[in-house]
Amino acid sequence: MSHACDCQSASQGDTVQKEMTPSKKIPVLVDGVVLNGPQTDVKAEKFVEEVCRLVMEEVVLKATDVNVKVCEWQPPEQLRQLLDLEMRDTGESQDKLLKICQDVIHFSVKTNHPRFFNQLYAGLDYYSLAARILTEALNPSIYTYEVSPVFLLVEEAVLKKMIECVGWKEGDGIFNPGGSVSNMCAMNLARYRYYPDVKEKGLSGLPRLILFTSAECHYSMKKAASFLGIGTQNVYFVETDGRGKMIPEELERRIGQARQEGAVPFLVCATSGTTVLGAFDPLDEIAEVCERHGLWLHVDASWGGSALVSRKHRQLLHGIHRADSVAWNPHKMLMAGIQCSALLVKDKTDLLKKCYSAKATYLFQQDKFYDVSYDTGDKSIQCSRRPDAFKFWMTWKALGTLGLEERVNRALALSRYLVDEIKKREGFKLLMEPEYTNICFWYIPPSLREMEEGPEFWKKLSLVAPAIKEKMMKKGSLMLGYQPHRGKVNFFRQVVISPQVSREDMDFLLDEIDSLGRDM
Repeated sequence: MSHACDCQSASQGDTVQKEMTPSKKIPVLVDGVVLNGPQTDVKAEKFVEEVCRLVMEEVVLKATDVNVKVCEWQPPEQLRQLLDLEMRDTGESQDKLLKICQDVIHFSVKTNHPRFFNQLYAGLDYYSLAARILTEALNPSIYTYEVSPVFLLVEEAVLKKMIECVGWKEGDGIFNPGGSVSNMCAMNLARYRYYPDVKEKGLSGLPRLILFTSAECHYSMKKAASFLGIGTQNVYFVETDGRGKMIPEELERRIGQARQEGAVPFLVCATSGTTVLGAFDPLDEIAEVCERHGLWLHVDASWGGSALVSRKHRQLLHGIHRADSVAWNPHKMLMAGIQCSALLVKDKTDLLKKCYSAKATYLFQQDKFYDVSYDTGDKSIQCSRRPDAFKFWMTWKALGTLGLEERVNRALALSRYLVDEIKKREGFKLLMEPEYTNICFWYIPPSLREMEEGPEFWKKLSLVAPAIKEKMMKKGSLMLGYQPHRGKVNFFRQVVISPQVSREDMDFLLDEIDSLGRDM
């Protein structure tokens, strides 16, 4: 009996195996194309393996190597000749493609480098990178639960935790492709809140709407006003104090001015962490003004929002819980990887969905077999949407809130160290005491140190930072941003973010600037 069962089992197994084994089939042709499959490209699979190895060896493992150049500068025309950019009728060999990948790495700026200080993002978070590799391979789009169940639940969990950090008991939110889009969505949401008919009837029936924002705000405010048809002339910039903070009394005055002009104020955009000076607007006082006048308060905390995870530094955003909406970019200080930007909304009446929903019946059918409230994509202005929350979630899971807090605290401590060193060194001059990790300073070469600070001095000093920036980039030793700002001539803006940055890197920064600029 046992022998018979074994034979029967073996026979069934052979049948299953035969069903699973591809058999030779007569080719099926349609329009001259063979449709039989599967078509596995073994060479392409090998290419992916080789590229992954190359990324590990040349990007990940060298991320903290200060002996590697930050950049391999080439002017555009020369770089165009060095790269094979032409797309041909026939494909390239795998070896050629691998060489192209090597060239891409070689000539790209190493934003993971400990001495890359050029932008408000830097460094490499390994957990976020692993999450990005995973999502790139899976290639999901998170509009509906049926097509992206894991990533929609992850986004829900991350938004819930971020809302708690802001200080709200409940709320709503969505991840967007950058803080600029989050700010624009908040602006549109505020307008919809006061004039819901704008969604269907457009701008023709609206009064002249005015929004107010800091003179130090991000330029996305003007772009959003232009894009939404509000108009850049209807963005009223509120004067700031000497540290770059919005003056609440000036906000009050500008609101009164708008009303005297017959216009309708509807929105105040405060900033927590301005781009250049790193200033934090006084949110409590601004919230008082907004409540008195019935205005929506949006806080652009794209840069400074990450201070919320630090018990030591969250007071920088004191009063943020009174905001109606908040933009926060974990891809900046918390290194979640570009792009990772959340728009958080205090409202819990589905205002986001009411404002943005288009009810596409081929995606958001209401008679699905599961709870369609998880089909959150209709709250976004996008259709296809990347699972940006996942990389932040993976980092948060790996480090915990305490690990994220330590990252913020370390960045601010390093900034404090650099400020103290600047004060000690001859030829370096702070613009002001920093509030965050934005350290703004001039380097004054020996040739100007005895010169009186008059028009000629400032004219000559304005040429120093651009010249040093050119030298450092051509040498590849570091990258540091500079800019003129509100009447002040070109100065350097140093920003500390990455935990891979050390005290030695701060010392090197000042030594290198002095070395490159001493003979000017």
